Amino acid sequence: MKIALAQFNPTIGDFSGNAASILKLAAEAQARGAELAVFTELCLCGYPPQDLLERPSFVDRNRDELQKLAKALPLPSIVGYAGAVKNGRGKSVANKAALVRDGAVVFEQSKMLLPTYDVFDESRYFHAAESQFTFAFGPETLGITICEDAWNDVGFWPKQLYERDPITEIVEKGSSVIINISASPYNLDKRALRVDMLRSIALRHRRPVVYVNQFGGNDSLIFDGASLALTAEGKIAAQGLAFEQDLVLFDTVTGKGEIHEQPSEEIAYAYAALVTGARDYVRKCGFSKVLIGLSGGIDSAVVAAIAVDALGAENVLGVSMPGPFSSEGSKTDAQAVAKHLGIKCLTLAISDVFDAYRKALAPAFGERGADVTEENLQARVRGNYLMALSNKFGSMVLSTGNKSELAVGYCTLYGDMAGGLAVISDVPKQMVYELARWINREREVIPQATIDKPPSAELRPNQKDEDSLPPYPVLDCVLKAYIEDLLCPEQIAEKYGFELKLVRDIALLVDRNEYKRKQAAPGLKITSRAFGFGRPFPIAQRFVP
Repeated sequence: MKIALAQFNPTIGDFSGNAASILKLAAEAQARGAELAVFTELCLCGYPPQDLLERPSFVDRNRDELQKLAKALPLPSIVGYAGAVKNGRGKSVANKAALVRDGAVVFEQSKMLLPTYDVFDESRYFHAAESQFTFAFGPETLGITICEDAWNDVGFWPKQLYERDPITEIVEKGSSVIINISASPYNLDKRALRVDMLRSIALRHRRPVVYVNQFGGNDSLIFDGASLALTAEGKIAAQGLAFEQDLVLFDTVTGKGEIHEQPSEEIAYAYAALVTGARDYVRKCGFSKVLIGLSGGIDSAVVAAIAVDALGAENVLGVSMPGPFSSEGSKTDAQAVAKHLGIKCLTLAISDVFDAYRKALAPAFGERGADVTEENLQARVRGNYLMALSNKFGSMVLSTGNKSELAVGYCTLYGDMAGGLAVISDVPKQMVYELARWINREREVIPQATIDKPPSAELRPNQKDEDSLPPYPVLDCVLKAYIEDLLCPEQIAEKYGFELKLVRDIALLVDRNEYKRKQAAPGLKITSRAFGFGRPFPIAQRFVP
């Protein structure tokens, strides 16, 4: 049987647009000789729909659109949607895969394993399948699973999160082909893990595995596509593009298919993810243009490069906002990166406004000397400039803070944190430099001076980040261990040889600055554990790590 793996970029709630994409890909699959087209998890309504699932009208639209789609599909297809459950108990909605043939839904399978970790909260919304079923289709018996259903293989994971293994159950019921429809978010190094896991399933059960994954960005989550088909021997026989709409064919009889090239380097994959996430967040929110404060530093330069690749230079405006402590090098570097990227750049100085703020506040401040207050005032003047331009021109502001800064609170509320999207808020500082070198791989886009100079907020004379923070290689190592690996300070200090007091101080900064992150713009998730969505920590708490 020739199966088409069909991945596209759904928008949550855009039923007509999503259905149109499904129909277009189905027509292509039929023209290329496919006998079955397989689409992704909840592709009809978009993933993740979150509390939209609690609106009966949203669930009704799923049903109505699926019925309309069934009548129009030119070949048998598997489509993910949110369907009502009428069993008198539990949740009233299930995450379903519908097999459509000859104008009607002929088979459905609900998702059994409902994840509640990281960014997932599916048991909040869905009723879990109580049984797995198979369906005879031509010469094959199809076993259809949905995303997490494939992530509990006893032969791969040292510890299972769930008591049941849906893959084993469908194999025991006679499945000859294992199909998994997914909306699996991207994070660093996940693609290798995913391939290894799917290969383990194929080899253990001696069955071909067809895995079809969503691509595109929805809010903080980025999906990479890269759909796969593996033979019973664990060989990759078909693979779709990463971060692009694609359709590839796989023949279950010959074990052959189409393999489309993937980015080989992980930094290239991460950069493509950030471009995809930025483009989709901006456009799906109804914007076409963005603003970026260009400081002359590496963070804003990398964000500007991402924005240009995502939206086009004509839709990106840089804003240079020199203040009383801005170096000449930073001013020229900001102009240089704008020139290299081909974007317009406004220069709006802040010194006069900053002086006016200080004069107005002087009676209230009295004899108190200058401190971080005056530093934050400069950042807030810049934030006000950017938001005024945003209001006037209808452009979204992209904030430029990285994960290292946000982790320890080295950022200003209502200042450099102002914006509609925090593009690199899940990118550690050391990785920002990696991205810069990747951006410069063919020509100088980010000035070498920007890469070489010590990082500085330039809010006081001769300021350097390391005046307030540990060196970034040390800081990033501790942050990853504490935030992503969930190690305690004692474990981190012992593992990496750092002073225990240093590690504890960093951990306390992370915990005490949760209040800032709760007020930050949404960010794009690319690590295994990002701030915000998927990391709910209390603000008012007294636990000391």
